[in-house]
Amino acid sequence: VQLQASGGGLVQAGGSLRLSCVVSESTFNFNGIGWYRQAPGEERDLVAILRGRSPDYADSVKGRFTISRDNVQNTVMYLQMNNLRPEDTAVYYCNAVKSRQSYWGQGTLVTVSS
Repeated sequence: VQLQASGGGLVQAGGSLRLSCVVSESTFNFNGIGWYRQAPGEERDLVAILRGRSPDYADSVKGRFTISRDNVQNTVMYLQMNNLRPEDTAVYYCNAVKSRQSYWGQGTLVTVSS
């Protein structure tokens, strides 16, 4: 299984970005797909996860971020990030879990300037 994340970049506070993650097989093959982030000197934390059609979000991003998957191609997952804040600055990783195996993308850097 391979995952490749993209879409990061530099954005001003209040702006938006959409991250994409291409998966080497259907996202429906996994028990859960999600996005994590890791800021410098911090641990990697869950941002959003999608189990079936049920999303769940970290409190810090609720109402601002939306996780979704492409229902046509079935191999792409997204993280729409709105109203970005400087504290959202981090490397973002996509993740997929099945059969107790966890698979990671390579990470994409999001930098939010104040």
